[in-house]
Amino acid sequence: MSESGPSPERRRFLGLFAVGAGVAASLSTLVPWLGLFLTPLRREDRDAWHEIGTLADFPIGETVKVAYRDPAPLPWAGYAARSAAWVRRDSVDAFSAFTTYCTHVGCAIRWEQDARLFMCPCHGGVFHEDGSVAAGPPPRPLDRFPIRVREGRVELQALGVVEQTQG
Repeated sequence: MSESGPSPERRRFLGLFAVGAGVAASLSTLVPWLGLFLTPLRREDRDAWHEIGTLADFPIGETVKVAYRDPAPLPWAGYAARSAAWVRRDSVDAFSAFTTYCTHVGCAIRWEQDARLFMCPCHGGVFHEDGSVAAGPPPRPLDRFPIRVREGRVELQALGVVEQTQG
């Protein structure tokens, strides 16, 4: 009895196994891509309001940095799920909230209390306390966040589009 190769049943099994393995490998690369594109579509908190403190946490005329966490971050967001804003209480019932990033190239800015200016240490951008450009290369004022007070709690709307201030 001479052997001329695998039996037809074995060939058929190996062929189906190879096709099945190829399909499984293809699907395993497709699933993460589907998640990447479909997850943002099912998020319901695009315009979420984040509680950032009480009225007592914000003395009139003071600018403070507040941090908040995205309540529904993407699983791989890690540190990027943490966000911050500069918040100032302008009067008893008026607040201003600004991004923590320079409008030039997005460097982190800091608040200098003594000078009453926002400063970008990277490229020399300087902003007045109302967010308008004071000096340097920034093309426009700081972006603002909507802010409100409800039942004595200060809330920041952060997941929607940041309001771009016209320069």
